[in-house]
Amino acid sequence: MKIQTLCKALEQAKIPYALVGGYAVALHGAVRGTMDIDLVIKQERQYFVKIEEAMHKLGLKSKLPVTAVEIYEFRKEYIQNRNMIAWSFYNPKVPSEIVDIVISLDLGSAKKVKKEYAGQSIYILGMDDLIKMKKESGRPQDIADVQSLELLK
Repeated sequence: MKIQTLCKALEQAKIPYALVGGYAVALHGAVRGTMDIDLVIKQERQYFVKIEEAMHKLGLKSKLPVTAVEIYEFRKEYIQNRNMIAWSFYNPKVPSEIVDIVISLDLGSAKKVKKEYAGQSIYILGMDDLIKMKKESGRPQDIADVQSLELLK
């Protein structure tokens, strides 16, 4: 899935979003390859419902048999008891096309930055918030991303 296609669908659905993960790292200027698209949204029930509708319109299906309302209402339990930090969608026709909605970060409390990508304006998480998010994750790739991002500052 092209980032432009996804971001255009999010804009049309009026969903406040910011890309995070590998694409955000790369758009901040660090060399980084990635396959999936990771994003955060404002954590309100209406946006969870809208994101589910937008994903379905793009032909993507949830990896879990849950609804947007269930994810929204039980997200703290999913995070604490199931170690789930993202709600994943995939394309059944092209299973390598994956979009992860990070449920452990609320865009409402984070800064987003507008960037131009392939002739389109898209939003990515601001560098300081991206670094903080990646430090908290502690995964080896995230630690490497932090090092790359800090060199850019």
